[in-house]
Amino acid sequence: MNNMKKTRSGFPRRLTLSVLLFALALPPLQTQAQTRTQADPVVLNFVNADIPSVIKAVGELTGKNFIIDPRVKGTVIITSARPVPRDQVYPILLSALRMQGFSAIEGRGVVKIVPEAEAKQNYSVTRGKQVSESGDRIITQVYPLQHESAAQLMPVLRPLIGPNNAIAVLPSSNTLVITDYADNVRRLNAVIEAVDQPSANDTALIRLNHVSAVDVAQSLGRLMSEGAAAAGQPGGARLMIVPDVRSNSLLVRSDNPSRIQTLRGLVAGLDVAGAAGGNIHVVYLRNAEAAKLAETLRGILTGEAPIGPVTASMTGTTPAASQTASVSPVSGAAGGSMILADTATNSLVISAPDVTYNALRAVIDKLDARRAQVFVEALVVEITAEKAAEFGIQWQDLRGIEKSGTNFIGGTNLGGRNTGSNILDAAVNLGTLGQGLNIGIVSGTIDIPGLGVVTNLGALARALESDANANILSTPNLLTMDNEEAKIVIGQNVPFITGQYAQTGSTTTPSPFQTIERRDVGLTLRVRPQVSEGGSVKLQIYQEISSLRPTTTAADIITDMRSIDSTVLVDDGRIIVIGGLIQDTMQDGVDRVPLLGDIPLVGHLFRSEKRKRMKTNLMVFLRPHVLRDTSSSDVLTGERYDFIRQKQAEFRMQPHFALPDMQMEPLPELMNPPLPQLLNQPPQPAQNTPLTAP
Repeated sequence: MNNMKKTRSGFPRRLTLSVLLFALALPPLQTQAQTRTQADPVVLNFVNADIPSVIKAVGELTGKNFIIDPRVKGTVIITSARPVPRDQVYPILLSALRMQGFSAIEGRGVVKIVPEAEAKQNYSVTRGKQVSESGDRIITQVYPLQHESAAQLMPVLRPLIGPNNAIAVLPSSNTLVITDYADNVRRLNAVIEAVDQPSANDTALIRLNHVSAVDVAQSLGRLMSEGAAAAGQPGGARLMIVPDVRSNSLLVRSDNPSRIQTLRGLVAGLDVAGAAGGNIHVVYLRNAEAAKLAETLRGILTGEAPIGPVTASMTGTTPAASQTASVSPVSGAAGGSMILADTATNSLVISAPDVTYNALRAVIDKLDARRAQVFVEALVVEITAEKAAEFGIQWQDLRGIEKSGTNFIGGTNLGGRNTGSNILDAAVNLGTLGQGLNIGIVSGTIDIPGLGVVTNLGALARALESDANANILSTPNLLTMDNEEAKIVIGQNVPFITGQYAQTGSTTTPSPFQTIERRDVGLTLRVRPQVSEGGSVKLQIYQEISSLRPTTTAADIITDMRSIDSTVLVDDGRIIVIGGLIQDTMQDGVDRVPLLGDIPLVGHLFRSEKRKRMKTNLMVFLRPHVLRDTSSSDVLTGERYDFIRQKQAEFRMQPHFALPDMQMEPLPELMNPPLPQLLNQPPQPAQNTPLTAP
């Protein structure tokens, strides 16, 4: 205390924090002593102090404004044996908050105190490779790598970052995005700088003068990888050979300089000049069709569009074993070349000089790429609601028809004949009445000229109300290759009578005949997809839904058809609606006797009413899925296969005491192991099975 300077009021200039907190609790009086202590060091003495109170005290010391999240609670212990400068009070507070699981987010004029788990989602200072901040401040760094792969480096850095902070990779720009405390970011930068260093022997360029870089890359890549695997070398997979078709060079990368030197010697032995007249090369295709690709290559050499393949038979074979191939000799500016397509092995036989062959080989490598497949899901939803009502009264008096002299007969005859609602049809045959409530008054029979003996039906009352609903859901699926049309038809093949003729001639027995045309009735889906590089799919679609209407005669067949013919553009995996129908039909019909049918109440005895309302909602949806590799196809096939197995397992016949049990065997599990696993399996030992004489 002897070395401390005194103020005019007699208090020491170095205040303890307990005295400072007491002064903060008093009304804000700007005294001369307080003004002089703003630049002096302070002694921190917080023992089990409430965190919001400590933040408030630090705000008074540093002049910072704080916003405290309601979830920030708890106590801290901060002690200092010696006075610390005031500019160190705020970093000490950040370290104490970090130990309690809280972080400070610095903004413009304010500091937000939030839980550490939410700090990465708020605004923070963003820096590049150079970081000037330090301490326990949350910052974000964007670090572009120059030599190493960011994706491979992220698993190494992830354990060094707190669980509540984040690290992400941008593969396109080979960049790391890190959100963490400033001191930890500095440590990560030191690790990254030590790892991201160029290697003098990791990449080499080998130029070729005579042979094709694509052919050499395939041969050497297979040779080096298989040789390293056979020798059990763990670094065998680190050799990478990439052909550059533009410069006819090989780009080689390896972490072992000796392997690059070995590769240079092999390439020098292979890169020799061929015969002056040209060489014969056989190129086996993986995806493209040899006949079509041969036409394209001939068009490149001749500068003309391909007209069609010329078929030539291979000599020296029998007619049964002969093979056909497309042959077209090309000469001129190319120096004389020939391209042959062998369809049996799907390969190309090329006879051309080295320069011409190298150019063609580059084109073949690009055109012989794996084509994408498109799985199209279609969803057709049709909801139909139909309501109908009918009420009518008809009457007639025919008793005077059998009396002599002049007599009176008459009545109402409403509704068309042969419709099931006419009173005359009911008198001839009561079985012709339609469905619904039918009430009549019958008085024996009566003979009507022209109709014969019929029932003497004096009155007929009909009432009917029907309600029919239908919900039809169809989900046709199609899998096809890019730019290839696919079609699926699910329905019936119905015969339609297109003509008939009966020839009598001079014979007494006619010889009639009919001409019949069969048509598909049901659901038809025809799709041609075209996949673009951006991931969108262009679909040429034709969808037709047809059905047969119920009819009483085979010759009177009526079909209802709904079809869509369109071209749409949709992104991969997105659902799009391609068309639909929303229809609401109302019908109201009245058959009545003039004047009498308009009389209130009594008029119902002289009229027949029908009402009908039909609502139809039809929508067609599509969703394409682009399958670019085998794994995507396996996942899709597995999902559909498991769905069918589940549906089959749900179907079970109930046991019956008299009928035998006829349960169907369930489908086996889908076993589709990768091809390399099958090839790498060791040969099975032969079993000692006895041989039996035939």
